[in-house]
Amino acid sequence: MSNERTVERPRQPSPRSGSPRSGSPGRLPRVTLVVAVVVSLVLVYPYIGLDASESRLSVSGTVHYATLVAHIFTAAVALILGPLQFMARVRARPRVHRTIGLVYLLAGVLPAAVTAVPVALWSGRPVTQVGLTVAAVLWLITGGLAYRAARRRDFTAHREWMLRNYALTFLAVTARVLVPLLLLIRLPFSTESAATLAPTLIPFGQTAGWIVNLAVAEVFIRRLRRAGR
Repeated sequence: MSNERTVERPRQPSPRSGSPRSGSPGRLPRVTLVVAVVVSLVLVYPYIGLDASESRLSVSGTVHYATLVAHIFTAAVALILGPLQFMARVRARPRVHRTIGLVYLLAGVLPAAVTAVPVALWSGRPVTQVGLTVAAVLWLITGGLAYRAARRRDFTAHREWMLRNYALTFLAVTARVLVPLLLLIRLPFSTESAATLAPTLIPFGQTAGWIVNLAVAEVFIRRLRRAGR
């Protein structure tokens, strides 16, 4: 029997395991992608026929409707493409990652943010006007900073800015979760019906949505930093 000791080398975490090396916990990007696709289909469906009478939001004319449709379709592009950027397999292919990223920013975030401003202002609701306009501006700023970081090959900063940017993109999902929660909290203290009360809570759900998302993104970013990323 040999007296030599066998030294077992520490096992390196797999990029698919959801460790800090993968830049995302477990299957989160896949789950996010599924949620994004489902929500996008729900959002886009009423506007596929380009019939203003089917709009879920009241519109004041052709320009208003066209702007709303452009916003919804481009926001859906950003919502679906975003999770792909955080998948290890996509990041392992620089050209694919770069192409998807450019489409995400130029065909998704940029037009969706620009059209979000007039849509918010046309809503006539002060909370929506302020909340969504601020979100749209932050959406553009974080996207620009993410692009600049990538051009400088500062990929850590790029990843962090993209996380913040997609947190703003994911507002489309979070707002639709928060509004029913706010309704459940508000109903016991109100004499109004749920159908009457729900529309008044939408602006607050929209504003709270992007604030919550950015807070969660910052917590996640700090976790990655502590993990040595």
